Amino acid sequence: MTTTTADEIQRYRRYLQGEVDGVFIYHTLAEIEASNPLGAVYERLAAVEERHLKLWRDQLSAAGAEEGSEGPTLRVRLLMWLARQFGPDLVLPVLKSMESDASTMYVGEPVAEAAGLPADEQSHYRAFDLIGGRRAGVAGSVIGRIESRHRSLGSGNALRASVLGANDGLVSNFALVMGFAGAATGQATVVLAGVAGLLAGACSMALGEWVSVTSAREAAEAQIAIEREEIEREPESEREELMLIYLAKGLPAAEAEALASRIMSDPDTALSTLAREELGLAPEDLGSPWTAASASFVLFAVGAILPVVPFFFGAGAAAIAGSALLSALGLFGVGSGITLLTGRSVRFSGLRQVVLGVAAAAVTFGIGTVVGNLTGI
Repeated sequence: MTTTTADEIQRYRRYLQGEVDGVFIYHTLAEIEASNPLGAVYERLAAVEERHLKLWRDQLSAAGAEEGSEGPTLRVRLLMWLARQFGPDLVLPVLKSMESDASTMYVGEPVAEAAGLPADEQSHYRAFDLIGGRRAGVAGSVIGRIESRHRSLGSGNALRASVLGANDGLVSNFALVMGFAGAATGQATVVLAGVAGLLAGACSMALGEWVSVTSAREAAEAQIAIEREEIEREPESEREELMLIYLAKGLPAAEAEALASRIMSDPDTALSTLAREELGLAPEDLGSPWTAASASFVLFAVGAILPVVPFFFGAGAAAIAGSALLSALGLFGVGSGITLLTGRSVRFSGLRQVVLGVAAAAVTFGIGTVVGNLTGI
């Protein structure tokens, strides 16, 4: 027979007090929110906390120890008094912080892990996260998807990357080429510098994008793998969690339960839905690092080649003027593309981009001229 140590009894009493506080909080919030669907959410959370409460009472009873708890703590009583007087919104941030602490409290505790308490507490934290978002006018992962303009901004990462990639290539190589042209290094040297700048910058952009997307994808896949394991190991707990999510979004209890059960009947649908709702991830939408790297390379190169083109056909003032004109047109185009993201005037954004890009090139041209005169290039 295993003997329960004094340290274990002390931990169990601490856990018990936390669950007593949790039951009191959820029952109180359920009373306050009795007139809307959130009341049902809180009642279900309270039922889970009561199961946790019984576990620690049983553990202490088996050890022959007194419970030691005489009811909710003063802090929790005060929070619930404030919730009754001024509404739950006032205390939700504090409660969410408490749930965040509770979500890691049972990690590494064998008794709790065997009973699935860590998963329950994680579920409670996510439910509070959803409720807090709903109070602010949005719910969970639907932020940024309420209207079409928000959707276009939310899904505009590819467009943003395209515009900025071309802009980086154009501005950096325009400045580089003008620096060498200002030093009067000759046609071959300017072309060599421009092509080298194009290749170096495009490779750097491609590698950076590959690392970024690969890292994000691996992190997302790890989270999805954990979610898949939870669905296989504790399908009923995940069904309950999904139902809580839909209750928090405002669905009636019967509809939320039916929808959660229907989704959980198909493991692939369950994984996709829970990944979206809990993690904000879509397993089928994870980007390809090779596609991202290739696109970055090409877009940077397209922008970077413009300042170099006139120097393939000549040198001196004519090539410099041609490079400046072609680059200015490219900068105006990039500025116009930015308006798809910002909604600003095409003329304003285009001219602003031209002014900034030409100013950068003028500075490097001036520096190149000074260096060329000093060194006698």
